[in-house]
Amino acid sequence: MKIMSIDSTSSQEDSLADYLLMNLEPEGAKLEIIKTKNGFKNLFYKWGKPEIIFCTHYDCVPPFIIPKSRDKVIYGRGACDAKGQIAVMLEVCKSLYQNGENNFGLLLVAGEETGSYGAKAANSYIKGCKYVIIGEPTENKLIKAAKGNILFEIEVNGKSCHSGYPQYGGDAILKAIDFISRLRNKKFEVDDKLGETTFNISQLHSDNACNVVSDKVIFKLFFRTTFKTHFEIENILKSFATDEIKIRKLYGDEPMEYFTIEGFETDIVSFGSDAPELGNLGRVLMYGPGSILTAHTENEQITMDELYKGFTDLKEIYFKLKESLNEEN
Repeated sequence: MKIMSIDSTSSQEDSLADYLLMNLEPEGAKLEIIKTKNGFKNLFYKWGKPEIIFCTHYDCVPPFIIPKSRDKVIYGRGACDAKGQIAVMLEVCKSLYQNGENNFGLLLVAGEETGSYGAKAANSYIKGCKYVIIGEPTENKLIKAAKGNILFEIEVNGKSCHSGYPQYGGDAILKAIDFISRLRNKKFEVDDKLGETTFNISQLHSDNACNVVSDKVIFKLFFRTTFKTHFEIENILKSFATDEIKIRKLYGDEPMEYFTIEGFETDIVSFGSDAPELGNLGRVLMYGPGSILTAHTENEQITMDELYKGFTDLKEIYFKLKESLNEEN
Protein backbone atom coordinates (compact mmCIF):
# COMPACT_ATOMS: atom_id res chain seq x y z
CA MET A 1 0.00 0.00 0.00
CA LYS A 2 2.89 2.34 0.75
CA ILE A 3 4.62 1.95 -2.59
CA MET A 4 1.25 2.12 -4.37
CA SER A 5 0.64 5.50 -2.75
CA ILE A 6 3.67 6.91 -4.62
CA ASP A 7 2.90 8.13 -8.13
CA SER A 8 5.29 6.28 -10.42
CA THR A 9 3.30 6.58 -13.61
CA SER A 10 5.26 6.81 -16.85
CA SER A 11 8.04 9.44 -16.64
CA GLN A 12 7.45 9.78 -12.86
CA GLU A 13 8.90 6.41 -11.83
CA ASP A 14 12.08 7.80 -10.28
CA SER A 15 9.88 9.01 -7.43
CA LEU A 16 9.45 5.39 -6.36
CA ALA A 17 13.07 4.52 -7.08
CA ASP A 18 14.17 7.35 -4.78
CA TYR A 19 11.78 6.18 -2.06
CA LEU A 20 13.16 2.64 -2.27
CA LEU A 21 16.72 3.93 -2.18
CA MET A 22 15.96 5.67 1.11
CA ASN A 23 13.77 2.99 2.71
CA LEU A 24 14.57 -0.46 1.32
CA GLU A 25 17.68 -2.18 2.66
CA PRO A 26 17.01 -5.94 2.59
CA GLU A 27 19.29 -7.89 4.89
CA GLY A 28 22.29 -9.39 3.13
CA ALA A 29 21.75 -7.56 -0.15
CA LYS A 30 24.13 -5.32 -2.03
CA LEU A 31 22.42 -2.62 -4.12
CA GLU A 32 23.61 -1.56 -7.55
CA ILE A 33 21.99 1.31 -9.44
CA ILE A 34 21.83 0.78 -13.20
CA LYS A 35 21.14 4.01 -15.06
CA THR A 36 19.14 4.00 -18.28
CA LYS A 37 20.18 6.04 -21.30
CA ASN A 38 17.45 8.58 -20.57
CA GLY A 39 18.52 9.00 -16.94
CA PHE A 40 16.14 6.77 -14.98
CA LYS A 41 17.24 4.31 -12.30
CA ASN A 42 17.05 0.53 -12.20
CA LEU A 43 17.59 -0.98 -8.75
CA PHE A 44 19.46 -4.29 -8.60
CA TYR A 45 19.55 -5.98 -5.19
CA LYS A 46 22.13 -8.78 -5.16
CA TRP A 47 22.64 -11.63 -2.74
CA GLY A 48 26.00 -13.05 -3.78
CA LYS A 49 26.48 -13.46 -7.54
CA PRO A 50 22.96 -13.85 -8.91
CA GLU A 51 22.30 -16.84 -11.15
CA ILE A 52 18.53 -16.56 -10.63
CA ILE A 53 16.96 -13.11 -10.77
CA PHE A 54 13.44 -12.03 -9.86
CA CYS A 55 12.56 -9.08 -12.08
CA THR A 56 9.62 -6.71 -12.34
CA HIS A 57 8.94 -3.05 -13.11
CA TYR A 58 7.97 -0.14 -10.91
CA ASP A 59 6.58 2.24 -13.54
CA CYS A 60 2.81 2.23 -14.08
CA VAL A 61 0.41 3.41 -16.74
CA PRO A 62 -1.41 6.68 -16.03
CA PRO A 63 -3.58 7.88 -14.48
CA PHE A 64 -2.43 7.51 -10.89
CA ILE A 65 -5.11 5.86 -8.71
CA ILE A 66 -4.82 6.15 -4.91
CA PRO A 67 -4.76 2.69 -3.28
CA LYS A 68 -7.44 1.30 -1.00
CA SER A 69 -8.16 -2.12 0.47
CA ARG A 70 -11.42 -3.91 1.20
CA ASP A 71 -12.22 -7.53 2.08
CA LYS A 72 -8.64 -8.72 1.50
CA VAL A 73 -8.50 -7.06 -1.93
CA ILE A 74 -6.10 -4.21 -2.73
CA TYR A 75 -7.22 -1.71 -5.37
CA GLY A 76 -5.33 1.06 -7.15
CA ARG A 77 -2.67 1.76 -9.73
CA GLY A 78 0.06 -0.87 -9.61
CA ALA A 79 -1.92 -3.34 -7.52
CA CYS A 80 -1.05 -6.14 -9.95
CA ASP A 81 0.96 -4.28 -12.63
CA ALA A 82 3.38 -4.37 -11.07
CA LYS A 83 3.81 -3.13 -7.49
CA GLY A 84 2.10 -6.25 -6.21
CA GLN A 85 4.86 -8.18 -7.99
CA ILE A 86 7.48 -6.08 -6.18
CA ALA A 87 5.95 -6.90 -2.80
CA VAL A 88 5.82 -10.64 -3.44
CA MET A 89 9.30 -10.89 -4.95
CA LEU A 90 10.81 -8.85 -2.15
CA GLU A 91 9.30 -11.14 0.49
CA VAL A 92 10.53 -14.19 -1.43
CA CYS A 93 14.07 -12.78 -1.49
CA LYS A 94 13.97 -11.99 2.23
CA SER A 95 12.77 -15.51 2.98
CA LEU A 96 15.43 -17.13 0.79
CA TYR A 97 18.21 -15.21 2.50
CA GLN A 98 16.86 -16.02 5.97
CA ASN A 99 16.96 -19.70 4.98
CA GLY A 100 20.60 -19.55 3.92
CA GLU A 101 20.18 -19.13 0.16
CA ASN A 102 22.64 -17.10 -1.90
CA ASN A 103 23.43 -16.11 -5.49
CA PHE A 104 20.03 -14.63 -6.40
CA GLY A 105 18.81 -11.13 -7.08
CA LEU A 106 15.87 -8.73 -7.27
CA LEU A 107 15.86 -6.43 -10.31
CA LEU A 108 13.41 -3.50 -10.36
CA VAL A 109 13.35 -1.70 -13.68
CA ALA A 110 11.99 1.55 -15.06
CA GLY A 111 10.18 2.12 -18.33
CA GLU A 112 8.45 -1.20 -18.98
CA GLU A 113 5.28 0.59 -20.03
CA THR A 114 7.06 2.92 -22.46
CA GLY A 115 9.56 0.91 -24.47
CA SER A 116 11.46 -1.19 -21.89
CA TYR A 117 14.42 1.19 -21.64
CA GLY A 118 15.13 -0.04 -18.11
CA ALA A 119 15.28 -3.67 -19.20
CA LYS A 120 17.56 -2.79 -22.11
CA ALA A 121 20.02 -1.10 -19.75
CA ALA A 122 19.95 -4.05 -17.34
CA ASN A 123 20.39 -6.54 -20.17
CA SER A 124 23.65 -4.95 -21.25
CA TYR A 125 24.95 -4.59 -17.67
CA ILE A 126 24.19 -7.83 -15.80
CA LYS A 127 26.45 -10.83 -16.34
CA GLY A 128 26.37 -14.44 -15.17
CA CYS A 129 22.63 -14.90 -14.71
CA LYS A 130 21.13 -18.23 -15.82
CA TYR A 131 17.40 -17.66 -15.19
CA VAL A 132 15.24 -14.55 -14.94
CA ILE A 133 11.68 -14.70 -13.59
CA ILE A 134 9.54 -11.84 -14.94
CA GLY A 135 6.80 -10.66 -12.58
CA GLU A 136 3.57 -9.84 -14.41
CA PRO A 137 -0.09 -10.52 -13.58
CA THR A 138 -0.58 -14.05 -14.96
CA GLU A 139 -3.21 -15.36 -12.53
CA ASN A 140 -0.49 -17.34 -10.71
CA LYS A 141 0.36 -19.34 -13.83
CA LEU A 142 3.63 -19.91 -15.63
CA ILE A 143 3.45 -18.55 -19.16
CA LYS A 144 4.34 -20.73 -22.15
CA ALA A 145 4.27 -18.06 -24.85
CA ALA A 146 3.33 -14.43 -25.43
CA LYS A 147 2.37 -12.33 -28.41
CA GLY A 148 4.78 -9.81 -29.84
CA ASN A 149 4.03 -6.19 -30.56
CA ILE A 150 4.86 -3.45 -33.04
CA LEU A 151 4.10 0.25 -32.63
CA PHE A 152 3.72 2.48 -35.70
CA GLU A 153 3.09 6.17 -36.12
CA ILE A 154 0.74 6.96 -39.00
CA GLU A 155 0.57 10.42 -40.59
CA VAL A 156 -2.24 11.11 -43.04
CA ASN A 157 -2.10 14.33 -45.06
CA GLY A 158 -4.87 16.16 -46.86
CA LYS A 159 -5.72 19.70 -47.89
CA SER A 160 -7.46 22.21 -45.64
CA CYS A 161 -10.35 24.37 -46.76
CA HIS A 162 -13.49 25.98 -45.41
CA SER A 163 -15.68 23.13 -44.14
CA GLY A 164 -18.67 24.68 -45.89
CA TYR A 165 -16.97 23.82 -49.18
CA PRO A 166 -15.25 20.45 -48.56
CA GLN A 167 -15.05 19.76 -52.29
CA TYR A 168 -12.14 22.25 -52.47
CA GLY A 169 -10.04 20.34 -49.93
CA GLY A 170 -8.99 16.83 -49.02
CA ASP A 171 -10.14 15.67 -45.60
CA ALA A 172 -7.27 13.89 -43.81
CA ILE A 173 -9.68 12.43 -41.27
CA LEU A 174 -11.73 10.73 -43.96
CA LYS A 175 -8.53 9.44 -45.57
CA ALA A 176 -7.51 8.03 -42.17
CA ILE A 177 -10.90 6.33 -41.84
CA ASP A 178 -10.40 4.72 -45.26
CA PHE A 179 -6.94 3.54 -44.18
CA ILE A 180 -8.29 2.02 -40.97
CA SER A 181 -11.18 0.37 -42.81
CA ARG A 182 -8.78 -1.20 -45.25
CA LEU A 183 -6.69 -2.50 -42.35
CA ARG A 184 -9.76 -3.88 -40.54
CA ASN A 185 -10.70 -5.82 -43.67
CA LYS A 186 -7.25 -7.39 -43.94
CA LYS A 187 -7.33 -11.07 -43.00
CA PHE A 188 -4.32 -12.08 -40.93
CA GLU A 189 -3.45 -15.76 -40.68
CA VAL A 190 -4.49 -17.29 -37.35
CA ASP A 191 -1.60 -18.73 -35.35
CA ASP A 192 -2.04 -22.23 -33.93
CA LYS A 193 -0.51 -21.20 -30.61
CA LEU A 194 -1.12 -17.47 -30.21
CA GLY A 195 -4.36 -17.07 -32.13
CA GLU A 196 -5.53 -13.81 -33.73
CA THR A 197 -3.45 -10.76 -34.62
CA THR A 198 -5.05 -7.60 -33.22
CA PHE A 199 -4.40 -3.87 -33.22
CA ASN A 200 -5.59 -0.72 -31.49
CA ILE A 201 -5.37 3.00 -32.23
CA SER A 202 -4.26 5.68 -29.76
CA GLN A 203 -3.10 9.30 -29.50
CA LEU A 204 -5.14 10.38 -32.51
CA HIS A 205 -4.55 14.08 -33.11
CA SER A 206 -5.63 16.71 -35.63
CA ASP A 207 -5.33 20.46 -35.12
CA ASN A 208 -8.08 21.59 -37.48
CA ALA A 209 -10.71 24.00 -36.21
CA CYS A 210 -14.30 22.77 -36.22
CA ASN A 211 -15.09 24.78 -39.35
CA VAL A 212 -11.95 23.76 -41.28
CA VAL A 213 -11.38 20.50 -43.15
CA SER A 214 -8.43 18.68 -41.60
CA ASP A 215 -5.16 18.76 -43.53
CA LYS A 216 -3.31 16.33 -41.23
CA VAL A 217 -4.04 13.61 -38.69
CA ILE A 218 -1.43 11.64 -36.75
CA PHE A 219 -2.09 8.55 -34.65
CA LYS A 220 -0.36 5.52 -33.16
CA LEU A 221 -1.16 2.01 -34.37
CA PHE A 222 -0.22 -0.82 -31.98
CA PHE A 223 -0.24 -4.45 -33.13
CA ARG A 224 -0.27 -7.61 -31.01
CA THR A 225 1.51 -10.08 -33.25
CA THR A 226 1.89 -13.85 -33.53
CA PHE A 227 4.62 -16.18 -34.75
CA LYS A 228 2.91 -16.26 -38.16
CA THR A 229 2.31 -12.53 -38.62
CA HIS A 230 5.03 -10.59 -36.81
CA PHE A 231 7.38 -10.29 -39.78
CA GLU A 232 4.60 -9.68 -42.31
CA ILE A 233 2.92 -6.66 -40.75
CA GLU A 234 5.50 -4.01 -41.58
CA ASN A 235 5.45 -4.98 -45.25
CA ILE A 236 1.65 -5.02 -45.27
CA LEU A 237 1.52 -1.50 -43.87
CA LYS A 238 4.14 -0.29 -46.32
CA SER A 239 1.88 -1.51 -49.12
CA PHE A 240 -0.80 0.85 -47.73
CA ALA A 241 1.54 3.86 -47.87
CA THR A 242 0.99 6.61 -50.45
CA ASP A 243 2.25 10.14 -50.97
CA GLU A 244 -0.42 11.20 -48.48
CA ILE A 245 0.03 8.39 -45.94
CA LYS A 246 3.36 8.11 -44.13
CA ILE A 247 4.13 5.12 -41.91
CA ARG A 248 6.93 5.03 -39.35
CA LYS A 249 7.83 2.03 -37.18
CA LEU A 250 8.67 3.14 -33.62
CA TYR A 251 9.57 -0.17 -31.94
CA GLY A 252 8.60 -3.80 -31.71
CA ASP A 253 9.19 -7.03 -29.81
CA GLU A 254 8.90 -10.47 -31.35
CA PRO A 255 6.50 -13.06 -29.92
CA MET A 256 8.37 -15.46 -27.73
CA GLU A 257 8.21 -18.76 -25.90
CA TYR A 258 9.07 -19.02 -22.21
CA PHE A 259 10.77 -21.60 -20.04
CA THR A 260 8.30 -23.54 -17.89
CA ILE A 261 8.47 -26.05 -15.06
CA GLU A 262 6.40 -29.20 -14.62
CA GLY A 263 3.80 -29.13 -11.88
CA PHE A 264 2.54 -25.58 -12.49
CA GLU A 265 -0.54 -24.47 -14.37
CA THR A 266 0.42 -22.73 -17.62
CA ASP A 267 -1.14 -20.24 -20.01
CA ILE A 268 -0.53 -18.05 -23.07
CA VAL A 269 -0.78 -14.25 -22.93
CA SER A 270 -1.35 -11.43 -25.40
CA PHE A 271 0.33 -8.64 -23.47
CA GLY A 272 3.89 -7.38 -23.81
CA SER A 273 6.57 -7.24 -21.15
CA ASP A 274 10.28 -6.64 -20.59
CA ALA A 275 11.03 -10.29 -21.37
CA PRO A 276 12.18 -9.84 -25.00
CA GLU A 277 14.77 -7.28 -23.83
CA LEU A 278 16.35 -9.55 -21.20
CA GLY A 279 17.81 -12.28 -23.37
CA ASN A 280 21.30 -11.92 -21.91
CA LEU A 281 19.99 -12.99 -18.50
CA GLY A 282 19.51 -16.61 -19.56
CA ARG A 283 16.28 -18.57 -19.74
CA VAL A 284 13.19 -16.44 -19.21
CA LEU A 285 10.15 -17.37 -17.12
CA MET A 286 7.00 -15.33 -16.49
CA TYR A 287 4.78 -15.67 -13.44
CA GLY A 288 2.81 -13.46 -11.10
CA PRO A 289 -0.33 -12.92 -9.02
CA GLY A 290 -3.25 -10.84 -10.27
CA SER A 291 -5.04 -10.68 -13.60
CA ILE A 292 -4.09 -8.70 -16.68
CA LEU A 293 -7.83 -8.12 -17.20
CA THR A 294 -7.85 -5.56 -14.37
CA ALA A 295 -4.40 -4.11 -15.14
CA HIS A 296 -4.47 -0.72 -16.91
CA THR A 297 -8.08 -0.18 -15.72
CA GLU A 298 -9.73 1.94 -13.04
CA ASN A 299 -10.53 -1.33 -11.24
CA GLU A 300 -6.94 -2.65 -11.03
CA GLN A 301 -6.70 -5.02 -8.08
CA ILE A 302 -4.99 -7.95 -6.43
CA THR A 303 -6.17 -10.27 -3.66
CA MET A 304 -4.26 -11.31 -0.58
CA ASP A 305 -4.79 -14.95 -1.52
CA GLU A 306 -3.12 -14.32 -4.90
CA LEU A 307 -0.20 -12.60 -3.18
CA TYR A 308 0.33 -15.45 -0.71
CA LYS A 309 0.11 -18.08 -3.46
CA GLY A 310 2.63 -16.06 -5.45
CA PHE A 311 5.01 -16.11 -2.49
CA THR A 312 4.73 -19.91 -2.14
CA ASP A 313 4.94 -20.62 -5.87
CA LEU A 314 7.92 -18.35 -6.52
CA LYS A 315 9.92 -20.04 -3.77
CA GLU A 316 9.13 -23.43 -5.28
CA ILE A 317 10.07 -22.18 -8.76
CA TYR A 318 13.35 -20.85 -7.36
CA PHE A 319 14.29 -24.19 -5.79
CA LYS A 320 13.44 -26.15 -8.93
CA LEU A 321 15.60 -23.81 -10.99
CA LYS A 322 18.41 -24.13 -8.45
CA GLU A 323 18.12 -27.90 -8.68
CA SER A 324 18.51 -27.65 -12.46
CA LEU A 325 21.60 -25.48 -12.02
CA ASN A 326 23.13 -28.01 -9.65
CA GLU A 327 22.50 -30.80 -12.13
CA GLU A 328 24.12 -28.79 -14.92
CA ASN A 329 27.17 -28.12 -12.75
